Amino acid sequence: MAPFLFLHLLTLVALVSARSLIVHDSRPDAPEGYVHHGAAPEDQQLTLRFALAGKNTSGLHDTLKAISTPGSASFRRWLSADEVKSFVEPSSATLAAFHSFASANGISASSASPHGDWVSITVPVSKANALFQAQYQTYSHPSLAKPVTRTLSISLPVELAGHVDAIFPSTSFSNPRTPHAAPSELGTKGKPSFTSCDSSDPHGVMTPNCLQALYGIPLTPASRQDNRILVTGYGARSPSRESLAEFLTEYRPDISNKTGFNLIRLGNGTFTSTGLFDITTFETDIDIQHTVGIATGVPVEFLSVGKDNADAFLDTITFVEGLQDPPSVMTSSYGFDESSLGATIATKMCNGYAGLAARGITVLFSSGDGGVRGTHDSGTRCTSNVFVPAFPSSCPWVTTVGGTLGIRPEKAMNLTSGGFSNIFPRPAYQDTAVESFLATVPNAFPAVFNKTGRGYPDVALQANKLAQFSQGSHGTAYGTSLSTPIFASMIALINDRLLAAGEQRLGFLNPWIYQHADAFTDITAGTNPGFVCPASSLAFEARAGWDPLTGVGSPVFSKLLNAAFARY
Repeated sequence: MAPFLFLHLLTLVALVSARSLIVHDSRPDAPEGYVHHGAAPEDQQLTLRFALAGKNTSGLHDTLKAISTPGSASFRRWLSADEVKSFVEPSSATLAAFHSFASANGISASSASPHGDWVSITVPVSKANALFQAQYQTYSHPSLAKPVTRTLSISLPVELAGHVDAIFPSTSFSNPRTPHAAPSELGTKGKPSFTSCDSSDPHGVMTPNCLQALYGIPLTPASRQDNRILVTGYGARSPSRESLAEFLTEYRPDISNKTGFNLIRLGNGTFTSTGLFDITTFETDIDIQHTVGIATGVPVEFLSVGKDNADAFLDTITFVEGLQDPPSVMTSSYGFDESSLGATIATKMCNGYAGLAARGITVLFSSGDGGVRGTHDSGTRCTSNVFVPAFPSSCPWVTTVGGTLGIRPEKAMNLTSGGFSNIFPRPAYQDTAVESFLATVPNAFPAVFNKTGRGYPDVALQANKLAQFSQGSHGTAYGTSLSTPIFASMIALINDRLLAAGEQRLGFLNPWIYQHADAFTDITAGTNPGFVCPASSLAFEARAGWDPLTGVGSPVFSKLLNAAFARY
């Protein structure tokens, strides 16, 4: 074929592709807080990640249900990386369709994940707009270090329909937000003065010793080095080893203050301190302190990802996917409002967590600190009767941790995020528990929420007035950011006992948790309007049994340990 004719045909294919498009994703406008700055420069280079459809995603889900359900013949027979890959890698037809499209349009594509289900291209904004009928614009947000480029609508050529699950970045406005994790008292060089372990008491402080006493967490050091906790952090920030040493000196004098963590840096991001108090650095400090300080003797790793958007979460998933010897527990105190992320990318990320869970990794996320109003509440949401679910809290393949305060009895903290997903249907493992709760909701309850969605959280722990040391000062902190590493530590300590006895680690917890709700202390008091909203604002109420504030309740270590060794 003559070169000119060949080029003409390629151009024709590209034009046909551009005209034969179907809308893949769209949203009416940018979420609250984003400021529009006009069209993105046409010559700006834009790297797009395409999530390719897996061979058998439903098969992965079915297998995960079987290996995580007590009584199943395959209970806790966790999969290898290659076995997970056999479910999620793209088919040859999907790969051929994408690479044919890329070749026809003069685009170079590269694999962006160990399982081959993500591919990446880099094109000018003008070409992305033309190929995908998009209008990429520039937006800023107060919580982001720099502007982002997004579109409110994106389409796919018909030949890619069914072969592409998600495109990032496109319509996803997804800056991860830590739960409040905020300092309630700072500035003291010595321990904060306190008179009790009661976190509902103005003079109470919840120290590691208080947590050990409340939940029965043992002080006996773990013995296994093949049982690691991975703590995640974003924006290139990492915890201070000096702050950890100070925390251990004050609150865990029974272990060496040289006990540390392995720092793993992912990506090229850098963080430069302004010298002022930085809440995100504070977040990394409290996360590591309440892991190392509770999980006595368990090896701890901190993954510092050099990004602070949804692509940071994607990087985390693909990094862990590529590990041949993955951690037994992964804990994260970050999240998004489900609506800001969007259904396509949330679904693909959730399937990524399913793949990690199938390998025997307990994936934990804090529920958020906006009560029924998302990861964070705001004054503009207080009067709304439309409840806002959070993600990854709403993913059915992760275990979500809410927040409590007080002791004997504990009650739901007002900020503990909880509710029902608008994206993910309710999983079978929580059918009975959720239906029992919904039966208690009055018919006249004016809230708008999806009664058929995945309910969260699954469990809850202390989230108020926890002791910490950061940026030169002792103080206390609050937020479900604190609950999550504490629960992660408890699970890792149980894994240590299981592995020492020749048993498999706990892995994906949820079906097991709902069958062993008696290993938790039921929490029956409290509401969750959010942190800034008045107590009278519309919210859920804690009830007997599971509820969308505290899940099945707070853990009792000895009962969880017994349940872990039970042969059913």
